[in-house]
Amino acid sequence: MPNSKPVISSSGLRDEDLRQAIELLFFAYRDFTARADAILAKQSFGRAHHRVIYFVGRHPGITVSALLEILGITKQSLARVLGQLVREHYILQKKGTQDGRQRLLHLTDKGRELERMLTTEQRARIAAAYKDAGPSAVEGFRKVMLGIMNDDARWRFKTRGD
Repeated sequence: MPNSKPVISSSGLRDEDLRQAIELLFFAYRDFTARADAILAKQSFGRAHHRVIYFVGRHPGITVSALLEILGITKQSLARVLGQLVREHYILQKKGTQDGRQRLLHLTDKGRELERMLTTEQRARIAAAYKDAGPSAVEGFRKVMLGIMNDDARWRFKTRGD
């Protein structure tokens, strides 16, 4: 006869709850990215392109080194993706005003349109989930997501006023 007692982790949480959280993250991310993936595929782009477009749009004038830090990828990986986005006129690179070696990244009009197409449904999906869950759940979600992140990413959200 199987053991009917729930397995409790060292943190005092049930193993089933932890496993379900892993699955919830998986399915939520799959469904969250599905529409964007379809749009990207039409451009012969992938999720790496989406991340670059998103963060350049979120932080106009971001340096290549700051973008590398956010994405946590190699220079080679970024160079491949960024090169394509620049060649196809989604991103514009400008020299830094104080340091000419810096490359400051900006979305072009074409890039802003793609970013809007990619995030419109994602924003609506999050807004609907937040509305259904209520304000305390929104704050709880934020705390859980911050708790999952490594310290080097978490600071970005703890210092924000928004």
